[in-house]
Amino acid sequence: MSNFNTVNEVTRWRAFTVGDAVYDLSHLDAHWAEYQDTRDPVKVTTYRFIVTYGLHCFTKALPGMSDDDEQRLMYIAPRESRPFNFERYELSKQLPAIIRSLGRQETLVAHAGYGKYAIVKVVTADGREVDYLVPFMVFKERKKLRLHVQSAYPLDQQPGRVQKVNFFLIARRLQRNEQLPRPFK
Repeated sequence: MSNFNTVNEVTRWRAFTVGDAVYDLSHLDAHWAEYQDTRDPVKVTTYRFIVTYGLHCFTKALPGMSDDDEQRLMYIAPRESRPFNFERYELSKQLPAIIRSLGRQETLVAHAGYGKYAIVKVVTADGREVDYLVPFMVFKERKKLRLHVQSAYPLDQQPGRVQKVNFFLIARRLQRNEQLPRPFK
């Protein structure tokens, strides 16, 4: 694995232990993701991003959770602490594959507000289609392209109308230091 010490984010998540159960979080460790824009077969463009994941991908306090349960399930990270959430954890196992699928026609990328983008549909291990909001932001850090997944969670209700955006448009503009795509009003 590459050295990600220069990245200003958690790059190696420690496992979570509750009782005798250990929940491995290494699937959310920082990694490289390469995307090839082949829309122009004469000039294939490759974009290489460092990908990191935030604590909200696998944590969330549940309504009605007792203080004792909240403390028992508390995951302590460098910037904040939140209760471990088993549903988010199970879905998070798909995140690296979802992130690697950006740029493919079947992967929906949409505006998520506040300069962020999101993928909004996934299929669970048992074959159910779930509206899964995965807000991520892209930026440059020390001249490298970065993609940070801030959160990931199933939606309680179907999303309203979404404005699609082409991932390669995002990557190209970021690479060229141009303004990133914004939603239409």
